[in-house]
Amino acid sequence: MAGLGRQGRSERFFGAVAGSPVVRRVVKMLPVTLIAVGFAFDVLTPPSFTGSPFFSAAPLIAAPLFTLRWTVLTGVLATLAVVLLHLYNGTTVKVEALTELATVLTVSGLATLINVVVRRGTEQLASARGIAEAAQCAVLPTPAERIGGLHVSASYEAAQADAFIGGDLYAVQDTPYGVRLAVGDVRGKGLGAVEAVAVVLGAFREAAESEATLEGVAQRLERALAREGNRRDSLDAVEGFTTCVLGEIPSGAGVLRLVNRGHPEPLLLHADGALVVLAPTDPALPLGMGDLGGWPDRVQEWEFPAGATLLLYTDGLTEARDGAGVFYDPAARLRGRVFPGPDELLSALGSDVRRHTRGGATDDMALLALARPAEGQPERRRTVPVVPRGDGA
Repeated sequence: MAGLGRQGRSERFFGAVAGSPVVRRVVKMLPVTLIAVGFAFDVLTPPSFTGSPFFSAAPLIAAPLFTLRWTVLTGVLATLAVVLLHLYNGTTVKVEALTELATVLTVSGLATLINVVVRRGTEQLASARGIAEAAQCAVLPTPAERIGGLHVSASYEAAQADAFIGGDLYAVQDTPYGVRLAVGDVRGKGLGAVEAVAVVLGAFREAAESEATLEGVAQRLERALAREGNRRDSLDAVEGFTTCVLGEIPSGAGVLRLVNRGHPEPLLLHADGALVVLAPTDPALPLGMGDLGGWPDRVQEWEFPAGATLLLYTDGLTEARDGAGVFYDPAARLRGRVFPGPDELLSALGSDVRRHTRGGATDDMALLALARPAEGQPERRRTVPVVPRGDGA
């Protein structure tokens, strides 16, 4: 895990360097600079020295970085430089001159071919990223900022840069029984995890509207995963199990009910900075592990006073480590702090985690915050954009 952290930090460091405006300007000038250096080298050195390595390098550097037109133009400029130099030196009919010319022409042709292949691959990658981003938005749409009288904010940060889809999930919806929510984490990665996320969220959205109790919602999710496992001949086909917290906040009641199926404990942040860890009295196995034993789900109830904020998260938060391997402790880092709203809470939390890991997170992180407005609190507008992906951190 520490190795993965170092690798992630290295990737982010080099990504930041590559994105620097100064570096981009230098790279843009590099092919022309190489041709100029080669020309000067050839002119200023004895005839036995040649600048052809510089001329050959220019189109090869241009190939993965520039358009086809500029790659071809770089090859033409390099070839013209070779011809002009041999005309200047009076060596156009020598074997060495013809060999240098043939080398630069061959390399320029190869550079053109490389450019075509790279551009085609880049277009395919951009298309795949667009599809992945659309799928992420479809599976995990950003919730409305106000649901059932509660201020809501959510974020999804992928451990890998440019990754959009993972196994973390969240959902919030207003139902006849109050605001119901789910935050979970599917074991595993890849398409199998995404399919399991879709199964869990689909079952939750239906069950939240029709089941009278949270226990009933949990059992519906359990049965949905079991059905999917049977359809695929094994639960492993849908990643095996899902840790999950299910919540219910009845309208105007000032209470919070939770069912925790093996998931990290939510936090309740009070308006005065006090913090309560909402740990379950009876720990339960994750969803999808019903074959290992049967017991009734137990709903626990806490007071949810006006001005308080409920924070739920996946283990990407608690398993984030610093350079010394120390895990991030959200309860210790947030206790005593006060935030104007859930958007500001998630923004500050995300920044704090990135500082803790120095950009070396090794797992995706989903965050969901719901705030019960204080009495007389004016309507707030969302000021911090919430995006369901990471920033490369």
